Amino acid sequence: MFNRLREDIRCVFDRDPAARTTLEVLTTYAGVHALLLHRVSHALWNANLKWLARFLAALTRWFTGVEIHPGARIGRRFFIDHGMGVVIGETAEIGDDCTLYHGVTLGGTTWQAGKRHPTLGNNVVVGAGAKVLGPITIGAGGRVGSNAVVVKDVPPGATVVGIPGRIVRARETPATQGSVSAARGRMPEAAAPDDQRRRAFAEKIGFDAYGTSQDMPDPVVNAVNAMLDHIHALDNRVEEMTREIVRLGGKVEGAALPDLKQCEMDDDKPGRSG
Repeated sequence: MFNRLREDIRCVFDRDPAARTTLEVLTTYAGVHALLLHRVSHALWNANLKWLARFLAALTRWFTGVEIHPGARIGRRFFIDHGMGVVIGETAEIGDDCTLYHGVTLGGTTWQAGKRHPTLGNNVVVGAGAKVLGPITIGAGGRVGSNAVVVKDVPPGATVVGIPGRIVRARETPATQGSVSAARGRMPEAAAPDDQRRRAFAEKIGFDAYGTSQDMPDPVVNAVNAMLDHIHALDNRVEEMTREIVRLGGKVEGAALPDLKQCEMDDDKPGRSG
C-alpha cells in the first residue's frame, strides 16, 4: 500500500513541474485524493460491498470533482492533472503510467450490461476535455488531443485529434517501433520515402520550419507537406525546362537558391519598410 502511495506521489513530481513538496501533493492535489479514495472504493467493490463502494465514490466526487466508478480498474502511477470534471466509467481499464487532464470522459455508448467503457494501454495521455467512448482500446503510448472525441480503436503510439477523432501520425516509440515497422514491412530505423524526400528538399531550400513536431495538429502538418510537395514538383519542372532550353541551343544563367535564413535577416535590417 505504501509503495503504491510513494509511486503515486513520485509520478506527480515527474509530470507536473508545479509540484514542490510531498506535503503539497498530499494536501492540495485533487487527482491524488481521487485516486487514493478510488483504491479504497475499488477494494470495497471487489469485496461485494457495492453500496458502500458507490457511497464512497459519491463522496469523492463531491470533494474532488472527479467521478470514478468503483468498478473501474486502474494501473500503477496513474495521474489526473487538475482533475475537475473527469469521469471514468464502471468497465474502464487503465494501464500503468497513464495521464488524464481535466474534463476527460472515459464513457460508454450503450445501456447494455458488459464491457462498455474504454481500455487504455500503458503510457497513454488524454488531453483536457477529450471524450473516449465505448469499448475501444487506446494502444500503449497513445495520445489523445484536447477536446477530441474518440469512438474507434487507436493503434499503439498513435496521436488522435479532432471530432470525430482521427489519427494524425503513429509515433514509433521503443515499445512499439518493432511492431509498427513490421506491419509496414520495413526496417524500424528506416524513414518513409516521402518523409526522406521532404526533409532533403526542405534542407535544400533552407526551410527550417519543417522541423515540426510529429504530434502537431494534422492541418498544419498536411499544409507543410503539401507545400513542400508542390515546391518540389515545380523545382523538377523548372529543371526539365532548363535542360530542354539548353538542348535547343539556348542559354540559361545558373543561380543558386537563396538561403531563407539570409532573406529573413535582410528583411530585418533597418530602413526596410514592412
